Amino acid sequence: MASVLSYESLVHAVAGAVGSVTAMTVFFPLDTARLRLQVDEKRKSKTTHMVLLEIIKEEGLLAPYRGWFPVISSLCCSNFVYFYTFNSLKTVWVKGQHSTTGKDLVVGFVAGVVNVLLTTPLWVVNTRLKLQGAKFRNEDIVPTNYKGIIDAFQQIIRDEGILSLWNGTFPSLLLVFNPAIQFMFYEGLKRQLLKKRMKLSSLDVFIIGAVAKAIATTVTYPMQTVQSILRFGRHRLNPENRTLGSLRNVLYLLHQRVRRFGIIGLYKGLEAKLLQTVLTAALMFLVYEKLVAATFTVMGLKSGPKH
Repeated sequence: MASVLSYESLVHAVAGAVGSVTAMTVFFPLDTARLRLQVDEKRKSKTTHMVLLEIIKEEGLLAPYRGWFPVISSLCCSNFVYFYTFNSLKTVWVKGQHSTTGKDLVVGFVAGVVNVLLTTPLWVVNTRLKLQGAKFRNEDIVPTNYKGIIDAFQQIIRDEGILSLWNGTFPSLLLVFNPAIQFMFYEGLKRQLLKKRMKLSSLDVFIIGAVAKAIATTVTYPMQTVQSILRFGRHRLNPENRTLGSLRNVLYLLHQRVRRFGIIGLYKGLEAKLLQTVLTAALMFLVYEKLVAATFTVMGLKSGPKH
């Protein structure tokens, strides 16, 4: 129990949260472009920079940063939970020994499940706030009118029921493989590099963070598209298929996407997603590693479980 509630796990969690908030703030407009491409199926522009130019032209210069605060709040909570759970479980399981790729994958998966169940309501609300006021090409999208995070929670619970806050939970649970794959490759590449040198440079951390996230994102992207549509929850879909993003609903959305746009439709917005997530993850890992190292150095502690 002491290892789960340890100061080291708290340091990793805070560093992970700060790193993700810093990185997401820098690359936030790319995430705005990705979300529009995923949700607004009738948008003709396919490249990231063209979508951003359209958004700025139609909605104003600050439009790419619409919904920044709820996204950052959700991301901060989400990454705190994930990094805390990941490092606590790893400390308990590894117990001072060298970790393995298999252990990293299992720990990453469990941490992802805990994270999804605790933070999905925050992501449902921030997805809606981020798209509020957007000029959609798709007439089937029902507009929203939320005054802020609290008001959004209240309206969703009142109008759609409390379970709507967990819309997209099923694809989200499938998507825990994304951070699990990411951390598996990140920790594995890190171990390989540390065999050849005593310490990783900033560039090393940035590159392995980027490579790990690029692999994880490409593998799981179709499910991320479904997750975004379900979280937004404003498409006029059959109400009986809406509960928690059931398997039936996931398969229906995937089938509709392929039928209308072909297999390539499952990857609409991937360019923006790769640009945003790869750069964000690389910068996040860089800030995270530097903060953890600096904190442990100042406090005179060892850097937790071995890699």
